[in-house]
This record gives sequence, C-alpha cells and structure tokens, in this order.
Amino acid sequence: MNLKILLPFKVFADIKNVSSVVMETSEGSYGLLPQRLDCVAALVPGIFTYETEDTSHYVAVDNGVMVKAGAQVLVSVRNAVGGADLGKLGDLVKKDFKSEDENQKQVTTVIAKLERGFIYSFDKLRST
Repeated sequence: MNLKILLPFKVFADIKNVSSVVMETSEGSYGLLPQRLDCVAALVPGIFTYETEDTSHYVAVDNGVMVKAGAQVLVSVRNAVGGADLGKLGDLVKKDFKSEDENQKQVTTVIAKLERGFIYSFDKLRST
C-alpha cells in the first residue's frame, strides 16, 4: 500500500510499500491490510501505526479522516508528530491534542455567549 499523511498546510509523510496500518477511531482501534476493501474512517487523537519491511513506525495524530481506495491510503489530520519514542508520543496525545479539543469547546462556548448577547442588545436597540 501507499500511505500519505496530510496536514492542512503540507504533506507530512508519503510512504511506499506499507504492509499494514493501525489507527484509532471512536469505535476503537482499526487495522488495514493491503487486500482490505475500500473504506473511510473518522480518526480521533491517538497513535497511528504503520509497518514497512518488518519495522513499525508510530505517529501521534489529531482528529481527522482516513480513506482507503485501492492501494492508496490517505490520512488527513489537523496535526501530526512523529520521530519520537512511543511513550513520548502517547504523552503528547494526552496533553496536547486532547487538551486542544477542550480549549476549542471553551472558545466555542464563549463565542456563542457573545453572539447571543450581541443579538439581544441589537434587538433591544431596534425595538426602542
């Protein structure tokens, strides 16, 4: 299989001759082998594993999507980090990627409150 890991602003990795892939989804871990049928999966923050010539490689990935079409596997994620040992990648996922989601939820809540306040004030001004 050919694997591409895509970030919003660049290609993170383009790997040829991948023998298997394991990723984290909301339903649990999901594995791919070359003969598997085409599929799509939503990824959650976790460790993405792929094997090439009897060597396992690990990449910490953020939320994203995986698409397998034929021998092509495309993984599009918000952020990815590789090149570190598995323990450091696991800590990175726990600390950075998952806390980033919590921060995003808080920002969304604050923006919604500001919008409601603005609309209420605008409607009140319009009524007078």
